[in-house]
Amino acid sequence: MNDGVNGVALGVFIFFFVLVTAMGFLAARWRRAANEHSLDEWGLGGRSFGTWVTWFLLGGDLYTAYTFVAVPAAIYAAGASGFFAVPYTILVYPLIFTFLPRLWSVSHKHGYVTTSDFVRGRFGSKGLSLAVAVTGILATMPYIALQLVGIQAVLDVMGVGGGEDTNWFIKDLPLLIAFGVLAAYTYSSGLRAPALIAFVKDTLIYIVIAVAIIYIPIKLGGFDDIFASASDKFTETGVGGVVPNASGQWTYATLALGSALALFMYPHSITATLSSRSREVIRRNTTILPLYSLMLGLLALLGFMAIAAGVKVQNGQLAIPQLFEDMFPDWFAGVAFAAIGIGALVPAAIMSIAAANLFTRNIYKDFIKPDATPQQETKVSKLVSLLVKVGALIFVLGMDKTVAINFQLLGGIWILQTFPALVGGLFTRWFHRWALLGGWAVGMVYGTVAAYGVASPTQKHFGGSSDEIPGIGEIGYIGLTAFVLNILVTVVLTFVLRAVKAPDGVDETKPGDYTADAGDPGVQVELPPATAGSSH
Repeated sequence: MNDGVNGVALGVFIFFFVLVTAMGFLAARWRRAANEHSLDEWGLGGRSFGTWVTWFLLGGDLYTAYTFVAVPAAIYAAGASGFFAVPYTILVYPLIFTFLPRLWSVSHKHGYVTTSDFVRGRFGSKGLSLAVAVTGILATMPYIALQLVGIQAVLDVMGVGGGEDTNWFIKDLPLLIAFGVLAAYTYSSGLRAPALIAFVKDTLIYIVIAVAIIYIPIKLGGFDDIFASASDKFTETGVGGVVPNASGQWTYATLALGSALALFMYPHSITATLSSRSREVIRRNTTILPLYSLMLGLLALLGFMAIAAGVKVQNGQLAIPQLFEDMFPDWFAGVAFAAIGIGALVPAAIMSIAAANLFTRNIYKDFIKPDATPQQETKVSKLVSLLVKVGALIFVLGMDKTVAINFQLLGGIWILQTFPALVGGLFTRWFHRWALLGGWAVGMVYGTVAAYGVASPTQKHFGGSSDEIPGIGEIGYIGLTAFVLNILVTVVLTFVLRAVKAPDGVDETKPGDYTADAGDPGVQVELPPATAGSSH
């Protein structure tokens, strides 16, 4: 690692950072809306994005700086078990093909901005809607923090901010500046900013991966030598391997399946989805988004390359930035660092918007000010998006980085528990609203307690996301076990509640709402701008 600042890499990094900052502010004039004072416009980009904008936006949303850093870091530390991220991103697309178009249709028909809006409308339950909203906000906060961790890793490798003995303000000043810029253009431009910046972000990432997968193996003597070096390292340490071991198969499979089920439960995934202009755009995207999985598989190989290149770091999250620093010319290292840095800004912006929309629509409007106007909703959402980013920044600056990682793992366990209400509700009204709330509570409690009891060599609690599966005895993903318990409790309680004729909520949706398209009569997106952001 460089003792000083890598001036050339820093200069290239700053160039791209200034470029996307300008784009972020100019995005407010891109596709300017007739009525900017509504969540449809600020929080969903006017629900106007076509296939390619949506593809870049979803890609920028799902494949984050943390993905760029953490997936190969997992390979670097534990070997092939870290490849679970590749099959789970393949599993997710056939899954979302079945339900995302339905969610898009009913949301556009009724003007739903969040998943909690749909849950409230489908089941007539503000309590269940609140549970989904709170879960989404809790799961999103540490995810935003990890994007800032990704930026910080790049700055550390470039030598920016000084050493550990440097005054905290000077050390964290670059991160504070990046945060300030992110907050400013998100507040100004809403979802249009990350949508426009995503073009730059994804182009840079594809260029960096394409160059890395060719250039670095040539410098290291080819893939034979890379895999041999990795195999020797894992044999020596006794941890991991270049192929998954038999004892870890349950963990690998359940983590992949559970992660696939959870990915599109995150509020930011749905926010990007609902910004598209038709259900056909969503269907097309489920067929072309797997191109990112190809990129992810190549990206994961960088973990083995870091081993072969002799990269030595105490914090595994620095392994890939350090590999780029060591292997690339300074100017291209700057391009790679910019790809990671911008790869943090895009999802962080979308996540903060999604969390703010949840608070505004499903806490502020439902419980604090039911008569809030579209203008008031937009103003509150803008302010909350700033508070969410401030919270994430405090998280990063005030806590050990492993805490943020642990809470993100916990966030995945939590967000999976909203699956029955959201996806189940898209296909059936059979589940009782109180049963769904009971199943959610059981899944949340079990998942949190089980994760709390997992220890690792470095910490006593929240040391991982896998534990023994009750009744089976194998080690598996806690989130999936909690999800199964959630479903069982929901089904049993539904039978009981329907047997005693417990009052059911009012369903404001109709069967035809789930297949409606933008051009159909009565669809919300076709209404005049003055009413587009109002509640149904």
